[in-house]
Amino acid sequence: MKKLLIIEDDQVVANIYRNKFALEGYSVEAAADGETGLQLVRTFQPDIVLLDLLLPKMGGVDVIRQIRAEPGSSHLPIVVFSNTYLTNLIQEARAAGATKCLSKANCSPKQVIEIISRMLKSSSREATELDGGVSHASGSATGALAPNQSKATTPQDNTRAFLLSLPSILSNIRLGLTTLVRNPDLEIRRAEAEKLYNQARSLTGGAAAHNLSLIAQMAEAMEALFKELGAKPKNINASTLRTMAAAIDFLAQLVEKRQTGSSQKSPRAKVLVVDDETISRHAIVHALAKAKLECIAVDDSKVADAMLQETAFNLVLLDVDMPGLNGFELCTNLRRYQLNKQVPVIFVTSLNDFESRTQSMISGGTDFIGKPFLFVELAVKALVYLLRNRLNSTS
Repeated sequence: MKKLLIIEDDQVVANIYRNKFALEGYSVEAAADGETGLQLVRTFQPDIVLLDLLLPKMGGVDVIRQIRAEPGSSHLPIVVFSNTYLTNLIQEARAAGATKCLSKANCSPKQVIEIISRMLKSSSREATELDGGVSHASGSATGALAPNQSKATTPQDNTRAFLLSLPSILSNIRLGLTTLVRNPDLEIRRAEAEKLYNQARSLTGGAAAHNLSLIAQMAEAMEALFKELGAKPKNINASTLRTMAAAIDFLAQLVEKRQTGSSQKSPRAKVLVVDDETISRHAIVHALAKAKLECIAVDDSKVADAMLQETAFNLVLLDVDMPGLNGFELCTNLRRYQLNKQVPVIFVTSLNDFESRTQSMISGGTDFIGKPFLFVELAVKALVYLLRNRLNSTS
């Protein structure tokens, strides 16, 4: 019996994966913080570790460093299971010695089980070769945790229970946003953003575990935005509040559907960015990359105009103040082109006055975000429109 240690402070997510691995014949222990997890590495002696990065008492990166410093644990497989948007932290985890990094939102339990099973088989083969053909199989663990649910509880029962809990989760998120809107006090906003982060984080893991891939993808982006706003509450302004409200409204659409579906990656979206300023254009591309969105970036609005006549895009981001055709003129033009009549258009501009906002709507724009912007905020806004189109096209 192979031994798995799960280090995850979200008890809902930890229980889901603990139960699923136990049903697959694994001996499983779970820890809700980094310090306890490190202690269990020493006493439980797992064959593999599934580790979140954002943990109380000791962060995931420090846990990896400590494990790698332990005698006999330098080659213990460590699978990081966290938020895709934590790019810097994930890079630190790799440098510290993480064996593999997985996204909570983009990996179903079946995929996680398959990946870990393959890693253990590979690790066993290597151990056999090193030890002259003698395989060191792990014995059963004395402290292994049994599944929380009774034997009569099925995965379908668990999924139904999670689906029924979604309206309550969404209601709490809406309530948190209302608190942010009504309270300008930075400390209150910091605390509320942290609560929203924890709610979105739990939703990400739970939705992915129950194969609700669109909800998981949207919740993961919101989780990253709430985390950043909790760290820097001064960035909570009219723009970020509008973006959060739009994301929550779309999340409500997804919750209303309440259908499990494929957890495979979304079809690659065609995104066009048009901005004549090099730094600004690179910033937009970087922001979209946080949502794993690849884009075509163009600095000439007339070249973009020709492209829009010949190629259908899923999303267009436009600057306003450009030579040749300005953003408003380009948007007016593309609404006449058959291939892009309905494409969402987000204006990304330093022109943040009421007149510019009005003109953006008159010209056919869908949304507006002012410079300078938070990278994660733009990623959330872009994801709302792309996933909404995907949802509508499959309805």
